[in-house]
Amino acid sequence: MEERLSANLLKQLLHHAGLGPRDALRTNEEAYRQHVMGKDLNDDQLVQIMAKHPELLQRPIVVREKKAVLARPVEKLAELDIK
Repeated sequence: MEERLSANLLKQLLHHAGLGPRDALRTNEEAYRQHVMGKDLNDDQLVQIMAKHPELLQRPIVVREKKAVLARPVEKLAELDIK
């Protein structure tokens, strides 16, 4: 069984990566059209939707200690001293 990120953990990951929910949102997904597009959502609401529909989250998000990066492109890993 796949384990999903809780909204709280997702919020922490985004914070450690210096990202807002919209920065890590995949907009080409059907779930985006159904749950996000055209709606006036605040960040907390968006995080809740992303937690329920993980296909909306850009990935991978790589964590090292208390820092995280959205590793797209892969060169972003250098910010975590990963080569």
